[in-house]
Amino acid sequence: MAEFKKEQYYSIVLSLGLKNNLYFRQIRPYTKDVAIVHYYTFKQSYLCIRDYIVVNYTFRNSMSKLNARDKFLDFSDYGRQIGKLFANQISHTRITPVHVTLLFGLSGLIAIYCIIKEFYYGASFFIILKSIIDAADGELARINKTPSYTGRYLDSVFDIILNFLIFMSIAYVSESSFLYAFLAFFAVQLQGTLYNYYYVILRNLSEGGDKTSKVFEYKSPRALPGENQRSVDILFSIYYLVYGFFDKIIHVLDPDAYKVKTFPSWFMTLLSIYGLGFQLLIIAFMLPMNLIEYIVPFFIWYSIFIVVLIGIRKSVLHP
Repeated sequence: MAEFKKEQYYSIVLSLGLKNNLYFRQIRPYTKDVAIVHYYTFKQSYLCIRDYIVVNYTFRNSMSKLNARDKFLDFSDYGRQIGKLFANQISHTRITPVHVTLLFGLSGLIAIYCIIKEFYYGASFFIILKSIIDAADGELARINKTPSYTGRYLDSVFDIILNFLIFMSIAYVSESSFLYAFLAFFAVQLQGTLYNYYYVILRNLSEGGDKTSKVFEYKSPRALPGENQRSVDILFSIYYLVYGFFDKIIHVLDPDAYKVKTFPSWFMTLLSIYGLGFQLLIIAFMLPMNLIEYIVPFFIWYSIFIVVLIGIRKSVLHP
């Protein structure tokens, strides 16, 4: 076999960016076949290292809706990375963001069925899966550059319906009061509205941030390219019907929040405990721990932080 000189092997090593590896400091003349084996072995190692770095970099920069300087650690957005990976995998298929939205709705319904059947580990799995898929529809829309009011309103309508059914199923299984379950559902929606209120303000203030959501929404927006105006109007009407009351309550509690120049990352991270993803994560944690009877009272009392967060905003973050 022809000899493969050290200089040639070094050129391969340098092309992989691994010249500082201690193994390569002891290189002696190699045959071509041996060098090729080592080449592919270390190429695979290099690719693994590269992918690890890319994944970690992406994790630290996962908030697609904000400018880099406005990003924060969002406890409710833990499904974003897997959602992105899923969206990238299906971005070249005929699957649309609306299809993905329907899929997360299905996942939520399966979770509810599991709660009713008292299969709590399964319920937890599908609750978390719903949060992951919930992140994927928006990511797919951004990847394919097909923003949609239809998808956005459908997503929100599905969320509130599933939240209601989750709490009703919890009340049914735990044999607790449906009135208290409704109060817990109301509390969760109010908590989530506070989170969305501040987050949407930040997104609209953020340079290059996502502007699909508006701080104040009183009328149906003009359909984006590829959408049907009538579909947008119908979904907006449903959206406003189920969310308008919560929006008005939060706006009354903090009417001047939109005048703030920005929200610091520490405040947004603290606020993210009210994000729907984190709320569902709490439920997914409590179910297999056989704490189902405590879920309803927990979320009612969890609302105390609404006053705390608005108090912090008014006392520390002035317009």
